Amino acid sequence: MKQVLYFFWELIKIFLIALLIVIPIRTFVFQPFFVKGQSMEPNFHDYDYLIVDEISYRFHNPERGDVVVLKNPNNPAQKFIKRIIGLPQETVVIEDGKVIIEKDNKSFVLDESAYLGENNFTPGNFRVTLGPDEYFVMGDNRAHSYDSRYFGPVKRKDIIGKFALRVWPIPVFAHNLSY
Repeated sequence: MKQVLYFFWELIKIFLIALLIVIPIRTFVFQPFFVKGQSMEPNFHDYDYLIVDEISYRFHNPERGDVVVLKNPNNPAQKFIKRIIGLPQETVVIEDGKVIIEKDNKSFVLDESAYLGENNFTPGNFRVTLGPDEYFVMGDNRAHSYDSRYFGPVKRKDIIGKFALRVWPIPVFAHNLSY
């Protein structure tokens, strides 16, 4: 009888230690996220299972090109996955299918060839100047993305974290491990 009680006591201790480790990591460091919709295709697909790094942005600010998970500015309970396009104090201009960044009387056409397909066109004519803690985000599938072109700039406090790892589907996960 003593051995059975000892066994259960050991199980309870292991369970408590696991909780003490897992809960803080899950709450403050990494968070799972399911992609819903087509807005980030071809890079992320519906039902991809991702791990989001919540701690990196406590030490540095988001950078252009980062894939981030953020709160929907119109419904904070809903989360979006988007790419950072414009940084604080910049002006983002969309015209003739191109994204132009302006700051300090200089401008450049944003080179998005690393993550957008060759035929990916950015529709619309748009111009916005970002505030000191605002970011402009867009989905990679520009024709099917509800993003800053529609809901406006995103406040820094609404950015939850950045994409760290794709866990599902497994072939992509295994491919990521090979690098």
